Amino acid sequence: MHTVFRVVEMKQTAKNNRLWEVQLTITDDNDPQLSTLTNRIKEEISGSGWYRMGQLMLKVGHFDQAEELYQELLKNASTDSDRAFIYHQLGVMNYHQGKYQEAVKFYETSLEIYRKTLPEDHSSLADLYNEMGRVYTDMGEYSKALAYYKKSLKIREISLPPSHPDLATSYNNIGSVYKNMGEYSKALEYYDKSTKILEISLPPTHPNLATSYNNIGGVYKNMGEYSKALEFYEKSLKTREISLPPTHPDLATSYNNIGTTYYGMGEYSKALSYLEKSLDICRKSLPATHPDIKSTMNSIAVVKKKL
Repeated sequence: MHTVFRVVEMKQTAKNNRLWEVQLTITDDNDPQLSTLTNRIKEEISGSGWYRMGQLMLKVGHFDQAEELYQELLKNASTDSDRAFIYHQLGVMNYHQGKYQEAVKFYETSLEIYRKTLPEDHSSLADLYNEMGRVYTDMGEYSKALAYYKKSLKIREISLPPSHPDLATSYNNIGSVYKNMGEYSKALEYYDKSTKILEISLPPTHPNLATSYNNIGGVYKNMGEYSKALEFYEKSLKTREISLPPTHPDLATSYNNIGTTYYGMGEYSKALSYLEKSLDICRKSLPATHPDIKSTMNSIAVVKKKL
């Protein structure tokens, strides 16, 4: 392990406000939080060498570097298994950049290779079906999304223990489709299954827990229960502020959701503050053509009109 420090305090120096004093304490292998985080990263970032580096880049939102790396790996891939995995990851990258049609093309190429080389109940197929469900959800094709999510869930329920985080992901994603279809009771049922698994199996500051809280907040907002929505959105934001880089797109999502909830409550000044934070992160972390940027700008314009 390289040297890892804990940040204790940060403050500006009195004589020069361009300088900051940072107090650090060194950690070691006996630090329980560091040990938990390290073990979790090892579980989530599989493979070795550059393949592992690519997955880490996607996790922290460094999409341009990830694309450059995966395109280079694709040129030198020697097996169908490697090529299928790389196409899968390129699909994930395009999905996060809002390029949904491109993501579908990469996923379908990966699926075509996997079906030739893997049994129908292989875990890699479950992962790919799950990603295809996500992109179809965001494209508004809910029947296709639900079909792929249920294919993924069927494999995972057979092959995984009942408290495995991937099962929670499947329940969460099915809940998201039902939410978008307006079936809120079914959505909360699946979200609750997901959250219970994650609270058992993950560290309390894990980003996936933040996503789960965020999604429950979304259902309550759609039901008009703004106080409950705000409660879950703020739990999500608190977790993301601890676990993610300050320009990660998921932070922008949290700020946007809290902003639109305050708008629904008629608290327009608070809404504007959170939406502007969201827009600032979107502009730093996403392509200029990403739909989230336009959507957030439109929300800000509506709030300013109210003010």
